[in-house]
Amino acid sequence: MKKILTMFMPVLAAFILFTIPVSAHVTVKPESSSTGAWETYTIKVPVEKDIPTTKVALKMPEGVEFSMYEPVPGWTIATEKDQDGKVTTVTWTAGGEGLKAGEFAQFSFIGKNSDQAGEAAWDAYQYYKDGSIVEWTGDKDSDLPHSITTIVQGEAADDHHGGDVEKEESKKATEVVETEDTNKLPLTLAVIALILSLAAVIITIIRKK
Repeated sequence: MKKILTMFMPVLAAFILFTIPVSAHVTVKPESSSTGAWETYTIKVPVEKDIPTTKVALKMPEGVEFSMYEPVPGWTIATEKDQDGKVTTVTWTAGGEGLKAGEFAQFSFIGKNSDQAGEAAWDAYQYYKDGSIVEWTGDKDSDLPHSITTIVQGEAADDHHGGDVEKEESKKATEVVETEDTNKLPLTLAVIALILSLAAVIITIIRKK
């Protein structure tokens, strides 16, 4: 058994080493939003090295206008703007040691989507304490892909969500009716049992007479 474990330990270690980073991408959610919406976006930053992450910079995609952000304790935020005053890059910087191995952080902000349907590609740059930078700027098939939010037409999205709401309300109404019927059943049975008991008592009294 020891020999078998000795043989497979390097294989297992290699498997863990090469599979964990694959799922540790920097991502931006949601994956879908509607045109013209004031969407709350969240960038999730996991640490995939044994070195702390101290900073992350996010490029604003064409068509998404940065509005405001949610403060995160221990982190400061800075923005870069173009000549028209539009925010082009948002950077979060750790005030202390940063994110250690096995940790992640989430940073939320509000952005206004374009009125045109399309795709918003989020290029992100993850800075480590040793000075190395991981650029999450590739396409979906690359080793370092950027996140993409699909911007769909607002009316279509509203109709879709409206249908879901109607279905959900209908489902809740059905559940309420079923619950009411279920709750009434014990009372109905109790009334029937009481009537039968009274009838039995009356019949007994009549027979004795």
